[in-house]
Amino acid sequence: MLSSRTSWQVTKAVWYALFMREALSRTTGDRFAWFWMLAEPVAMIVVLVSMRGIIMGGRYISGAEFIPWMLVGLLGFYLFRENLQRSLGAMQGYKGLFAYRQVKSIDPVFVRCFLEGMLKTFILVLFIFAGILLDIDLIADDPLFALFCWFSLWFLGVGAALTFSAVSELVPEVGKIVRITSMPLMIISGVIFPLNFLPFWIQEYLLFNPIVHGLELLRMAFFENYRPVAGIDMGYLWLWNLGLITFGLMLHMRFEPRLKAQ
Repeated sequence: MLSSRTSWQVTKAVWYALFMREALSRTTGDRFAWFWMLAEPVAMIVVLVSMRGIIMGGRYISGAEFIPWMLVGLLGFYLFRENLQRSLGAMQGYKGLFAYRQVKSIDPVFVRCFLEGMLKTFILVLFIFAGILLDIDLIADDPLFALFCWFSLWFLGVGAALTFSAVSELVPEVGKIVRITSMPLMIISGVIFPLNFLPFWIQEYLLFNPIVHGLELLRMAFFENYRPVAGIDMGYLWLWNLGLITFGLMLHMRFEPRLKAQ
């Protein structure tokens, strides 16, 4: 019993040390780090709103205003995307620490995902307060459900991070492919335009994407009158979450010596 308790204390100390190192690197390594965290979604909103009249014509979002609808979708997608992309190569920055038996290959991935979840949640809260000041409706109509949907998207990102962090170390080309799919994935996830505008047969294929389910459920929680794409299912999203988490953990357990030595 004492041995297991000591081991858990050592593990907590390792996670704390890794977290502090990652947090300092993420927030103070670049003097404009906080600026870009806020500027990226704002810049994207400005560009897309400007293009709205050209691409979407007179169409509107049923049950929600365009800017809040877009912002909620962007922040939800960034929550998933940053977990995934920042996990790629996460182990490369901690090679020296892998000499210690207590440091596992999954530790840098978990630490980065936890940090990204905290940062993106903080940024979401900032935008909500900014919306209050600017008289933009960004307050969730169902706060508890919105929180659960936000956590579900984060969990999806954690599962993808665990899986692809291992696969990209074993097959480096996979990491390159994942990075270049960010924009196509944003488009087919319904971040930029409502999927309700597409023909039903296309919607059926897009519903295989679990991010669509997470974003549509998040928007439902924020805007009670919003009509999502037919077929949205929280259970389907969590099947992906649990499947990716399980598969990612299996990869790290099976290939841990190779992942540490890469």
